Amino acid sequence: MSDLDRLAERLGIEPFYHDIWGNRRETSEATKRALSAAMGYPAGTGEELAASLHAVEDRAWRRMLPPVLVIDEGAPLSLVLAVPAGLEDAELTWTLTEEGGLAHRAALRVGNLPLAEQRVLDGVAYERRMVSTRLPPTLPLGYHRLTVVIRPQGMGGTLEGGTVLIVAPQRCLTVEDVVPGGRTWGIGLQLYALKSGDDWGIGDFDDLGRFAETAAGLGAGLVGLNPLHALFPADPNHIGPYSPGSRTFLNILYIDVERVPELAATPQAQALIASEEFRQRLAAVRATELVDYPAVSALKMPVLEALHATFRALGESDARREAFEAFRREMGEPLRRHAVFEALHEHFYRRDPSQWMWRTWPPAFQHPDSPEVQAFAAEQAERVDFFEYLQWEADRQLGTAAERGRRAGLPIGFYRDLAVAAHPGGAAAWGESDILVQGANVGAPPDQFNMKGQNWGLAPLSPVGLRESAYGSFIAMLRANMRHAGALRIDHVMALQHLFWIPADGSDGAYVEYPFEDLLRIIALESRRNRCIVIGEDLGTVPDGFRPALERAGILSYRVLYFERSADGGFKAPQEYPAGAMVTVTTHDLATFKGFWTNRDLDWRAKLDLYPDEAARNKDVWDRGVDRWWMLQALEREGLRPVRYPNNEGSQPFSRELMEAVHRYLSRSPGRIAMVQIEDALGEVEQPNLPGTVDQHPNWRRRLGLPVEAMAGDEGVRRLAEAVRSERS
Repeated sequence: MSDLDRLAERLGIEPFYHDIWGNRRETSEATKRALSAAMGYPAGTGEELAASLHAVEDRAWRRMLPPVLVIDEGAPLSLVLAVPAGLEDAELTWTLTEEGGLAHRAALRVGNLPLAEQRVLDGVAYERRMVSTRLPPTLPLGYHRLTVVIRPQGMGGTLEGGTVLIVAPQRCLTVEDVVPGGRTWGIGLQLYALKSGDDWGIGDFDDLGRFAETAAGLGAGLVGLNPLHALFPADPNHIGPYSPGSRTFLNILYIDVERVPELAATPQAQALIASEEFRQRLAAVRATELVDYPAVSALKMPVLEALHATFRALGESDARREAFEAFRREMGEPLRRHAVFEALHEHFYRRDPSQWMWRTWPPAFQHPDSPEVQAFAAEQAERVDFFEYLQWEADRQLGTAAERGRRAGLPIGFYRDLAVAAHPGGAAAWGESDILVQGANVGAPPDQFNMKGQNWGLAPLSPVGLRESAYGSFIAMLRANMRHAGALRIDHVMALQHLFWIPADGSDGAYVEYPFEDLLRIIALESRRNRCIVIGEDLGTVPDGFRPALERAGILSYRVLYFERSADGGFKAPQEYPAGAMVTVTTHDLATFKGFWTNRDLDWRAKLDLYPDEAARNKDVWDRGVDRWWMLQALEREGLRPVRYPNNEGSQPFSRELMEAVHRYLSRSPGRIAMVQIEDALGEVEQPNLPGTVDQHPNWRRRLGLPVEAMAGDEGVRRLAEAVRSERS
């Protein structure tokens, strides 16, 4: 094995992968060098390669303990210490401090520890010794700290080391733990798409509370949401929920301005909202079929600024002020760093829109801990406070919406969606440059839907950085997205095992491994602590053994009717779906059922010239006709084909009865959760997002045709809900 291959192996760069057609794709030397450099280990020259390999291979020997150890609940604890040779007579003291504060201590002689391995580095001998004697046999679930101090005999000074011990359960919270009988159903929603009589041109958290009450009244067990992640307030043209600035904080445009308590004490804001010019602008954004994000932002932000000024004038003993300070303490330094980024991004973007990416800022401002950034934060303290205030109010309103759903009878509540990665120009990448990689993007290899592969333009997490930080940012991200939620959907969950990286230099992509078992255990721990079910979106190229591993961890699979096929191409019978799954007819990236049946998605692709030639377009149209024939056959086998469809001919028109039948079909599966997309419940033909497009199609902008106040009384919504509910009971 060459030195480059050894370095790539140590960093988790996979030497090859098999594409969806079964072809073996070797990882080139150029790709290995580019991805190694992206992780902070340059390998462009022989000297660089030697130094990087030396650093990677020697790191575990030069420190006493690894940065983190993750073990199963009940598993015995044993450690391997790396120490200089010749310390047989030295006294070793270890202190294990449990998360709750209880400490265990013991002292022993280094020479009494079994010798496991030896190595010489740069002329210095090191050895690894096993520690298991007198350690606590078991530890409670949680995050604990182990420190080791060695005092060599006859020598001054000490050697010290430490590690984070994470003790985790083997399985996540399950649907059976929450819902009697272990089966339920829900309604999926793009929050921005909601309309109401008093919205400001976009669905907001108050609308969400109303929708949650409606869903509970229809008998649903949960409401599924698009990612609510923070975007870029200074640039409201950046609207993709799966391309966030940060996955830890919230999109502040979802705040319902009229539900912010400070409005009642802010006459100037009341006067602004009541002005004729403002009312006209408000009426215009309410009347649009597509969300006008810049117009919504232009309405909300000035009012929120006025409300923040009122808030700043509150006394320290005011209940709102105390709650805000409690939130700041809970969120800690990550909240402040996020708010500082928002203030900086606003400052540079307003001065020059070409400085949209933080890497185009003056170098001194590209590092969150620089003196210049600290000086800016002090000078702009009020603006930083404003962005912290917005996060607090967004969190409060989301919590209120969740509570409304629980009180109305949603046993699970909201399921939130965690995007696969963050935008390289956002707050997370700026604040955690040692965790988020800048020299590569997340994507996917070629498949039948994207023959050239996909580059999603997102910054991957560094597997090296994750371990070095004891998974701190990953844990914080999980907790943030489990707030006010009863379930979490992890987009592209295969990223827990490996993720396709595309080097920024244009080299071919390759898969990079992640500490899969560690991440699964941490997810299970946070799932239990936060009473949050976990769903893994496992569509696409799924590694061998991956789905069984998810099942063992109690993570639900994500099964889409359109893709669940038998060997002959027909649709799988309901009974063939796994019990450990969330099942759905369609998703935000696929045609609504009406769009599927009427070829609306294919028409869009033809209109936007997304087909390489007419033959490809004709093949898709033919295949869709065959799919309709297969679907009617499947319904007939289950006794569900509507009477108005006399045969299985695929050219028959769409009807609401057909859509109800298809949802009944899927709801008969043993899958723990069945989801209905609100677009299907309303009979909408357009889908929220058309993959392969950016501005050509109105992605992430479509508003629903019916306001939330009217949904509970809509006959189509009620009939579809009844169809699903009756099959789930």
